[in-house]
Amino acid sequence: MLRLDRSGLSHETVAEAHQMTFLSSSHDDDDDDGFSRGRNDGPARGGVISVDAMGGDRGPAAVIGGMSISARRNPDIRFIVHGDEAELTRLMRRRGALAERTEIRHAPEIVPMGAKPSKVMRQARGTSMMSALQAVKSGEASVAVSCGNTGALMALAMLALRRAPGVDRPAIAVFWPSRGPAGHNIVLDVGADIRADPRNLLQYAVMGAEYARVGLGLEQPRVGLLNVGAEESKGGETLHDAHEMIGAAAGRTGAGFSYVGFVEGGDILSTRCDVIVTDGFTGNVALKTAEGTAKLISDSLKDAFRHTWLSRLGALAAWTSLRRLGKRIDPRRVNGGVFLGLNGSVVKSHGSADATGVASAIKLAATMGLSGFERRVAEQVANTFPGRETAPGESTRSGKSTG
Repeated sequence: MLRLDRSGLSHETVAEAHQMTFLSSSHDDDDDDGFSRGRNDGPARGGVISVDAMGGDRGPAAVIGGMSISARRNPDIRFIVHGDEAELTRLMRRRGALAERTEIRHAPEIVPMGAKPSKVMRQARGTSMMSALQAVKSGEASVAVSCGNTGALMALAMLALRRAPGVDRPAIAVFWPSRGPAGHNIVLDVGADIRADPRNLLQYAVMGAEYARVGLGLEQPRVGLLNVGAEESKGGETLHDAHEMIGAAAGRTGAGFSYVGFVEGGDILSTRCDVIVTDGFTGNVALKTAEGTAKLISDSLKDAFRHTWLSRLGALAAWTSLRRLGKRIDPRRVNGGVFLGLNGSVVKSHGSADATGVASAIKLAATMGLSGFERRVAEQVANTFPGRETAPGESTRSGKSTG
């Protein structure tokens, strides 16, 4: 699972991003401020991944290490890496094979982990994060990967790439270890926006189902709406309206997903559904609760196995099974939260990811880039909301700025 840093977007930050997007799109200024009016029409190269090397807690060494692992595993991908040119060149010297497939772009400014997204949006020029996103916007790369500040990455992605047609609010989706057929379920939103109305939740369902087809290989993903109970009488008006809308959408020809109705927190890890839809506040609380619970169980097992010499022998006897379990729930191996609903693909790696974690995020990015994921999501959203597109900064109801 992906852990999000504390700078995740608030509702106010998302609203500001919408407003700045709307204002910047109403002028004809050049794009030398780092922001554009939408993605270039040029075709993205599916095998090229744009990587922000400066955003993680471990520095560019871990990022370059992850790129090196990915390059060995997948000879078809190439990289554009963004950061301090001198430092990246030094790190590349020991990796000749990777250097041959990598273009370095000098962008020495770093977005601090604790920086407020609203401030970052005004000082984006020269940052490795914005440079990585611009490569996707221009069509030079198909997907961007960053270990940086979650809130800042979402805000800059909205400004550089813009929301996809028909999408009101982007969402962050993560893999969640489960007993499902694919070994993982998908949960969204886990922190892009703390609020979500029924239409937003329907869009999350559509985008999450398409992500399940690409990321989990499921032909007909099962979608559930997170609630305090599975009974239809539970929950508030927003959830009930979303319940009806998602059910109606799933019943249409060509919907591409089925709807199981309301699900509870325990179903996130179960076989009942493949995609769990919720608002960003609830999703983020659930994610961090799961992380804390997993750490408690891990620490408790370690203490228990160290308690006596018999328990130590038991640990040795169970070593193979424990190692298999550890690999399955290792967050490094499912590292990468995907930003859905943008005119371009973005993968958010955990800020403290090591080389293995970065390689996992790059593997996910490569899968998305080669699958035409962005186009497929746009088609599904268009099928769900025929004849209606949402322009940057436009609301779906009153014509006022969204947020």
